[in-house]
This record gives sequence, structure tokens and C-alpha cells, in this order.
Amino acid sequence: MEKEQEILKKASKIKALVLDVDGVMTDGSLVFDENGVEYKTFNAKDGQGIVMLNKSGFVTAIITARQNGTVRHRFNNLGMTKLVEGCKNKIAALKELMAEYNLNYEEIAYMGDDLPDICCLKVVGLPSCPFDAVEEVQSHALFISTKNGGRGAVRELCNIILKATGKYEQVTSTIINKD
Repeated sequence: MEKEQEILKKASKIKALVLDVDGVMTDGSLVFDENGVEYKTFNAKDGQGIVMLNKSGFVTAIITARQNGTVRHRFNNLGMTKLVEGCKNKIAALKELMAEYNLNYEEIAYMGDDLPDICCLKVVGLPSCPFDAVEEVQSHALFISTKNGGRGAVRELCNIILKATGKYEQVTSTIINKD
């Protein structure tokens, strides 16, 4: 119960959600066809959570080491704020995002699943990971989703942020009450 209160307290200060892709927005599978074209599978519920954050005025960003047209398409489709691809230094990208959007560390929720994400998890206000993140990442996460990557972990975090900031009812009512 004490940890849940700490998560809600930190979530109430969030202004930006930053996500890794493989293992967070996807289940971590890398699928290639015979020509080397990469395919990814995303979760619609995770996407709806990101859309709700966008509608509520949050910065939504992706920082990923890989470069993939599928990720760019998903980013654009969801109307996210910032995409950093081919990133070898995630903390530098996070600092650039903070400068661009006038954010500080405590205003950022970051969800990652593997070792390259730890540098960001160590400094943000709400360090988070999917249930199936590697053990080293889990040890740095305050919020560990009950869902695996690509299977609702992002949506669970989005809902917590929206509820903690008092924006959940308003944004969901606009979606539910459409004619």
C-alpha cells in the first residue's frame, strides 16, 4: 500500500511519458521476412492509452536504439510528440527532450525493459517497466506493470498517470460519450 501511494504521488507530477519500443510497446519479438524487412506488433490498448495522454496535454515520446519504418508509422498514427530513433545514448536524448519541452526529471515517466534503459530509469520521476522486464531493470523501477511488454503495460501506466493527475474521467468521457 505504501508503494502504491508513492507511485500515485510521483504520477501526479508527470507531464511526459517516454517509452522504449522493443519489449515495451511490443513484446520484444523481432520478425523479419526473407528480404530483411522488419515487422512489429503493437497493442491497440497501449495505443489508446497514449492517445488519451496526448488528448490530455502530455508530451509522449519514444527513444529507441533501432530505426524502423514501422515505429515511425506507429508514432505518427498515435500523434505522439517526439521520436528519437537510432539512439545510442538514451540519457542524452532524454536531456534534449527535457530542454525542448521545458521539463525536469520528476515530471517524466519512463518505461523501459532492458539494460540500455537503466540510465533513464535512474533519474526520472516515475521509473517504470513491463512485468517481463529483465531483473536489472525491475530493480530500478518504482512501477512494475502487471502486464508484459506489448500486452498492456503501457496502457496500465497511462491510466495511472491520468488518474493521478485527475484527467482520467474527463478524457474517457469524451471517448465513451461520442455519438
